[in-house]
Amino acid sequence: MVMALCWAWFGCLPDPMYPDEPTLAVERFVTHSDGTATLTLRFTDGDGNVGLTQADTLPPFCATCEHHFNLVGEYQEWENETWNVPNLLVPFAYRVPVAEPTGSSPALDGTIDLALTSWHLVGTSADSVRFTWTLWDRDLNPSNEAVTDALAVP
Repeated sequence: MVMALCWAWFGCLPDPMYPDEPTLAVERFVTHSDGTATLTLRFTDGDGNVGLTQADTLPPFCATCEHHFNLVGEYQEWENETWNVPNLLVPFAYRVPVAEPTGSSPALDGTIDLALTSWHLVGTSADSVRFTWTLWDRDLNPSNEAVTDALAVP
């Protein structure tokens, strides 16, 4: 009887309500002694349209299109009392796969884990670096900018 009441109570929880535009937050950024790092971002999306499939190759998601990558990080260095954005040969840009909602609500709440093979420019004179991250949904709605804490350059 008690189990039936618990199941009925949990089964009646309201569906989560999030804005249709994705939201993004830095959950953690862990640096490793080998020069790599692991970044975990938390996201929400009310209409559940975050992510791209391998078949998403037509505009606006084509290889030469602005939105080919749906998660973009901007690398910044702290020099001369200001955050500067150097030109990078390889950007911090990723194609996050489609996230499938569970249950009857299309709303999504999850994490994105990135393994960064490098996270700072070798030989930089910067004291610290940080990243700003933006996630786009399939309707091309951008998230807020999620900003890492300043990370001391080893």
